[in-house]
Amino acid sequence: MNKKGVELSMNLIIIAAIGLLVLVILAVLVIGSANKTNQGMQSCNLQGGMCVATCTGEQVPNSNGLCTSSTKSICCKVLPS
Repeated sequence: MNKKGVELSMNLIIIAAIGLLVLVILAVLVIGSANKTNQGMQSCNLQGGMCVATCTGEQVPNSNGLCTSSTKSICCKVLPS
């Protein structure tokens, strides 16, 4: 029996498994980074609004803007005049 051929296939399997693990880790990091970027782009300030307790005067609620839930504030946008 040729042991060198068996060792070669085992090495190949181990290298392939390590390579697959590295690809999965990189995919998780890229997806997580893209998700954080998406949340940042949806922030209230970037959409021209302000996080306040209630909208007053010429302000209207902006449902697309995200404010922190800990302050229980809503995103209000000033109407253009």
